[in-house]
Amino acid sequence: MKHLVVLSGAGISAESGLSTFRDPNGLWTKVDVQELASIAGFRKNKEKALEFYNARRKNLLTVEPNHAHKVLAALEKYYDVSIITQNVDDLHERAGSTNVLHLHGELRKVTGSNNPNDINCIVEKPLDEPIQLGEKAADGSQMRPFVVFFGEDVPNMAEARKICKKADIFVVIGTSLVVYPAATLIESVPWRIPCYIIDPGEFYEQDLYGFEHIQTTAVAGIDILKEKLDTL
Repeated sequence: MKHLVVLSGAGISAESGLSTFRDPNGLWTKVDVQELASIAGFRKNKEKALEFYNARRKNLLTVEPNHAHKVLAALEKYYDVSIITQNVDDLHERAGSTNVLHLHGELRKVTGSNNPNDINCIVEKPLDEPIQLGEKAADGSQMRPFVVFFGEDVPNMAEARKICKKADIFVVIGTSLVVYPAATLIESVPWRIPCYIIDPGEFYEQDLYGFEHIQTTAVAGIDILKEKLDTL
């Protein structure tokens, strides 16, 4: 089977009811990013940062995978599908996708503050159980969400680049390629393979990097994409 690599972002989950970040009404326009979502902010006021992420974790219980998530999962019948997602939700997995790499962490999981990428500290925690101030991870440090805070490195970039280099088809959905370092992944995609970007925004031709632009939302665009894949 051909290797179909998908880079997904907040736009695909927005249609399930989760806020995007950088749009005019996105999450980062409503809260102080540096206070609540940066490593410096977490160290300064752990309680406030935990409250923010506990609310985001609990909110995941109120949403479901949408049509775009489900179609990507169904494509596994015909393709070797690898999903690289910037999202910290679990909607791809809930839809049935079996090969998902999270660049920015996972809200379903928690870890320790000393070394967030210590596999001995990374565990799943029910979404309706808040992370408490004073609650300890396996290494004895303050438990925190298993997400990449602003100011921290993205640990899975090397693995993501390896996946992109092996793509036979590459799809960007729900992200306009402005989030770094994730946006640099297109540099690892083999030259002249079929590439598509599903996004309702406008692009200058020179910004499309040879991608075919499906100018609509993730849910509407996924069926257009499927039709195009059927012709390859």
